[in-house]
Amino acid sequence: MSISDDTIRLARQMRIMVSDEADAAVRTIVQAWARAWDEIHQAWADAMMDLAAASTDGRWPSAGQIARSQRATAALAAATDQIVDLANLTGVTVVDAVGRAVQATDPLVREMLASQLPAANRVEFAARFNRVDPLSLDAIVRRSTQQITSSTLMLAASTQEQMRRTLIRGIALGDNPRRTAREMVKRAEGAFNGGLTRALVIARTETLDAHREAARGTRVANADICTGWTWLASLDNRTCPSCLAMNGTSHDVAEQGPNDHQQGRCVAIPTTRPWRDLGIDLDEPASVMPDAKAWFDDQPRATQLAIMGPGRLDALDRGAPWDALAQHRTTIGWRDSWAPTPVADLLARVA
Repeated sequence: MSISDDTIRLARQMRIMVSDEADAAVRTIVQAWARAWDEIHQAWADAMMDLAAASTDGRWPSAGQIARSQRATAALAAATDQIVDLANLTGVTVVDAVGRAVQATDPLVREMLASQLPAANRVEFAARFNRVDPLSLDAIVRRSTQQITSSTLMLAASTQEQMRRTLIRGIALGDNPRRTAREMVKRAEGAFNGGLTRALVIARTETLDAHREAARGTRVANADICTGWTWLASLDNRTCPSCLAMNGTSHDVAEQGPNDHQQGRCVAIPTTRPWRDLGIDLDEPASVMPDAKAWFDDQPRATQLAIMGPGRLDALDRGAPWDALAQHRTTIGWRDSWAPTPVADLLARVA
């Protein structure tokens, strides 16, 4: 392989493309969520004021009393309707983003492969590249749609339940019903926006994962030229320790990835076979793949501390291996991923 400056540029371009699609979905979802709360806010404010004012024993009304409150039941019903609508909108919005990201991925992966070849041979090899069958790309979108639908159904159910629990659990009543009602409205808004947080994770994670599956399809379709892929992390102070440790690692052509944490920003760079294996009788230039450890070592101590935290940085100072920063993790209900190794485990390596 001979990862070039053009390869890195294209990889970053691909990351920006996917991020832009996810960001556009996020903006749509956030705006819809804000409008929905604006529509139901007054109903909740009125209902909470009634419940706070109606209490005579200093305790929040019981579940039975709340059930008999027309304003409280109407507010909860309005929230439920909004949550269902928002879950449906989230699903449609994310599926659209997934479709656009999947379609844009195939040509960018092929461009990255061509960028690693001599300029004189790029046109020749570009003609040999296999495009991914449109039916295969459609299948990726369909699988993503099923996952998104399942996730948004769970999102709607969990958010509805959280709103109901917030209403029933209530709050310790003070002497001022208005102050109590305002605090309850804040809690209800927090429960409502908990659904927004989950919706945003769905938007980013599903868009990224569908893109990565499309990239895997292009690599496999061109396995006669592509030998695998290399993990590229974003080298900045927002990058987590596990992504820094995985940067530069090599992976099989058919392995999906990079399987970083939710909402990760890493990219899989497809790598070509050695030039002579491809019939090109030339010496390859050195790869310009960034070295994450060298980058980290060159950062000010304050930046290193912000990235690693005191315990993890201390473990590195005491000799913990760089590659020990990443740990494979299995999460029920989500794909396997690489995440930061707990500090205690790192310290055990140098004990």
